[in-house]
Amino acid sequence: MSLSDRLNALIQYPLPHHLLSKLMYLVTRCRWRPLKNAMIRFVIKRFNVDMSLAQHQAPDTFGSFNEFFTRALKAEARPIAAGPDAIACPVDGTISQLGPIEDGRIFQAKGHHYSLKALVGGLDHLHDCFAGGRFATIYLSPRDYHRIHMPLDGELRETVYVPGRLFSVNAATTRTIPGLFARNERLVSVFDTAHGPMAVILVGAIFVAGIETVWRGNYGDRTFRPFEHRHQNELPRVSLAKGEELGRFNMGSTVILLFPPGMADWNETLDAQQAVVMGQQLGRIGRP
Repeated sequence: MSLSDRLNALIQYPLPHHLLSKLMYLVTRCRWRPLKNAMIRFVIKRFNVDMSLAQHQAPDTFGSFNEFFTRALKAEARPIAAGPDAIACPVDGTISQLGPIEDGRIFQAKGHHYSLKALVGGLDHLHDCFAGGRFATIYLSPRDYHRIHMPLDGELRETVYVPGRLFSVNAATTRTIPGLFARNERLVSVFDTAHGPMAVILVGAIFVAGIETVWRGNYGDRTFRPFEHRHQNELPRVSLAKGEELGRFNMGSTVILLFPPGMADWNETLDAQQAVVMGQQLGRIGRP
């Protein structure tokens, strides 16, 4: 762990995370053309964003910076992994870590693990469901496409919103802050698939002005939202096909996938810090 990593983490602890995210919410929804166009052009240049894949490419075509950030891609830009047993990547991003869930703990970075039970909001039945299974953590940078899609066909079973901090989730912070993903604000969405349950966890981060789903809208529209656990009978009926959009990040963050024991395995070619794109095959039901 470098000195710069330590300083990066120390600076973040006293920051008013939610207030900063509220301010970012206002700025990224600004529709004043000079400001929003300047912000869009800066991010495209600074992060080398490939706009050739987007349905709309010119800054003037977006009503706000957030519309640019959550831009849609061309239909042919991201083919979805074929076959009912193929697990499709839910996002564009970089694999932070992936592997087995051992002794109820998930690997974060060298020297750091965090609790599966804490990640899923302290709920015993979700811990028991996924303990001993598989996880994959995928980080979305500012240059990435920020819509989240289904890895498999599924029907929404329950959601758990867990309030928390909004630390950055970049590589430096992941290496430094213990239990990062179980400390940050997050939404756990559990789906029933033809092969068993699957959890798609959307993790908030600093300056993320909203975790959004197709069935609920924006979860980040309140500064302090309480813990919320909703069962299937409290939710709209939501059935989504593999590759269909389930939500988006209004600014960037991280997605964590969970599968129970024996249900899925990752492709052997995948490794930490590897770039992935939405729709590519991450693994298969059973052995790849």
